[in-house]
Amino acid sequence: MKHCIITGSNRGIGLELTRAYLDRPDWHIHACCRAPEKADDLRQLVTNHLGRVTLHKADVTDQASLDAMAGRLEGQAIDLLINNAGIMGGDRQSIDDMDYDAWSHVFAVNSMAPMRVVQSLLPNLKAAARETDGAKIVTISSQLGALSYQSKGRYAYRSSKAAVNMVMKLMAADLKPENIACILFHPGWVQTDMGGVEADITPQDSARQMADVIDRLTLEDTGSFLNWTGDPHDW
Repeated sequence: MKHCIITGSNRGIGLELTRAYLDRPDWHIHACCRAPEKADDLRQLVTNHLGRVTLHKADVTDQASLDAMAGRLEGQAIDLLINNAGIMGGDRQSIDDMDYDAWSHVFAVNSMAPMRVVQSLLPNLKAAARETDGAKIVTISSQLGALSYQSKGRYAYRSSKAAVNMVMKLMAADLKPENIACILFHPGWVQTDMGGVEADITPQDSARQMADVIDRLTLEDTGSFLNWTGDPHDW
């Protein structure tokens, strides 16, 4: 049985990624969110798939919370980590109206937290990399963080995604000798609380296509920035 950890798994893309991996009978999913007691859909998945989903209380911005999760997982090899947790950061993100406290929090969640999660679970990832043909770290980014994408607004969100792109690019170089691949995804414009109802792809389609692509990824793909379809995305 392979083991996958998904952060922000209580809704949207994270919840659908959890469902996508439950469709793969050789996976056990560790589903993480800040308030499992309120995650009704996740709790139903635990009931419907006994023994295949472990629910973890984890705040990705709180090192003590991550340390506690890492303690519960001590000795468990982790084949795949999906850094999915993320926030938009509020409405005040323009040239003439910036909420700097919110901007700082967006960076904590979108840019710094993926690094915190990886550091906390690195022994687990290295264990899987030694025992199998390699471990994978996937981080959900956005085309809005690509310097090649020309549009206006969303200063906090977009800068946080540009920053996590660089974090993961650096991590790919550091972890390649450990047989751990690091890949970034633009999940598409998805119909979630963040993407809005006018978005052009469902979270189910985005998640399932990304899961199919992740299955095919190897160490040769490390450092890539991909669309949900598996096609390369411009930086």
